[in-house]
Amino acid sequence: MNSLAPARRLPARLREHLRRRRVREALADLALWLFMAYPLPTLGEVPLWLRVLAAPLLAVAAPLSRRAPLAAAAVPAVLGLMATPELFTSTFSPALVALSFLLGRRTQDARASLLAAVALCAAGLALALTLPGAGLWDWFTLVTTVLFAAVLPWLLGRFRRQQYALQSTGWELAARMEREQQLVAERTRLRERSRIASDMHDSLGHDLSLIAVRAAALQVSPGVDEAARTSAAELRQAAADATESLRQIIGLLQQDTSDSARLRGTETVPDLVARTAASGVRITLRQGGTQEAAWADLPPLVARAAYRVVQEAVTNATKHAPGSAITVELRRGSAALDVTVHNGVGTSRGTGAGTSGAPPAPGIGSGTGLISLDERVRQAGGTFRAHASDDAFEVRAHLPLTSVAADPHPPATGPSRSTEELAQARQRVRRGLANALWIPAAATAVLAVLMYGFQLYTSHESVLPQRTYDNLRVGEAQTSVTPRLPSYEFDEESRPIGAPPDPGHTNECRFYRTGTFSDSPLYRLCFADGRLSHKDRITLDRDEH
Repeated sequence: MNSLAPARRLPARLREHLRRRRVREALADLALWLFMAYPLPTLGEVPLWLRVLAAPLLAVAAPLSRRAPLAAAAVPAVLGLMATPELFTSTFSPALVALSFLLGRRTQDARASLLAAVALCAAGLALALTLPGAGLWDWFTLVTTVLFAAVLPWLLGRFRRQQYALQSTGWELAARMEREQQLVAERTRLRERSRIASDMHDSLGHDLSLIAVRAAALQVSPGVDEAARTSAAELRQAAADATESLRQIIGLLQQDTSDSARLRGTETVPDLVARTAASGVRITLRQGGTQEAAWADLPPLVARAAYRVVQEAVTNATKHAPGSAITVELRRGSAALDVTVHNGVGTSRGTGAGTSGAPPAPGIGSGTGLISLDERVRQAGGTFRAHASDDAFEVRAHLPLTSVAADPHPPATGPSRSTEELAQARQRVRRGLANALWIPAAATAVLAVLMYGFQLYTSHESVLPQRTYDNLRVGEAQTSVTPRLPSYEFDEESRPIGAPPDPGHTNECRFYRTGTFSDSPLYRLCFADGRLSHKDRITLDRDEH
């Protein structure tokens, strides 16, 4: 199969996008090469053969900077070293600056770039110590060029890369926040559905239990024929089955919600007890305590929790112990409300049930109602207890009146992950900007100290002591004079500015300081045919140039 077939199957829009991208990259590489090659025909400070060689090398370095930016940046550095051990040339410095910037912009790892800069400085030091006519001052110039033409643009490129990363992080954060907002909205809808399901369970479950109780009372009522009793039994069983099915279905839909403190109605515990008693259930309400048991001024969370405790306990009693007497007790103190619901286990056996003749209980529940009550009371800051004995079942709840509800979804104590990522990206950008400023400044300061120290050292080592100068004799062999001379001359690379002309018939003249911090006067020693031919003390004429 043709290898180009997968590319042909690409969508037309994607192929067009890739084509435009390649064209843009080619034009950018061409512009970069023109910028780097512009000094080649206009400047003549480097040999012609080196400029001819540099043109194709820079043409290769431009596209290479995308795949191997470190190798591309090495091209102008090597060309600069080939031109001069000082590295600095007006011909290749623009290329070094541009490719160093792209190196920092397009690479993540900084270690290889820093090692390359150190290797470049080491190579420059080796050249300064080995090439004829080169010296440490050439190496100092090379280090300065590396700092300002390579390291500084590289740092600026890294800063631009980190700035772009910060922008990308901001857009990603915005997209993530939008997705999270959608998830919050969806969760809100689900929690509202769960709340509605809980309301259905609370209201319909209780009403179905009362229907079952009334059907049971009709079943054992005197004067009712057998057909009516059978229908009443079927109605009671159907209500009980519907209650159990509702409990199971709603149990699947219920979720933990944070709006448990909201009252879902205006019915109070006394209203609930009265409505239950009107259905034929033997139920009694007792209220007492150190304060008047006024329902209206209870905190909403406490009032709703107390209502739910009584409602669930009465529903369980009418379902699992029909015919038993139920006692609801509310005791309100100065700091808490105590709710107690007590009922017997019922006396129903077969078709008769003691005095009430109630039918047997339809079955034992799953216990999720009590678990829900325990959670609701806990959210209100109280305690819940339910226990059974041989002949009774009791539910107790202690609800503080001044407690604050526990938040089922507490706010995060620390910053979110998105906030941390954005803060880290901003910190990297600030660090990159700081590095781009202080690293060259610190390196320049260190280099200046080193250069000053070296100058001070050479100045001290270029001083010819007065006694040594007096002991030198004209006509003495150069091999005898040289070991007694200082390690350095006043200026080993050039003749001192303002020095008088050398005496005639001399091959070489050397200049030495008379003091460490004194440029004038100087000692001059001249040699001819391997012997000291002339010595004198001269004064530099600074106005000559």
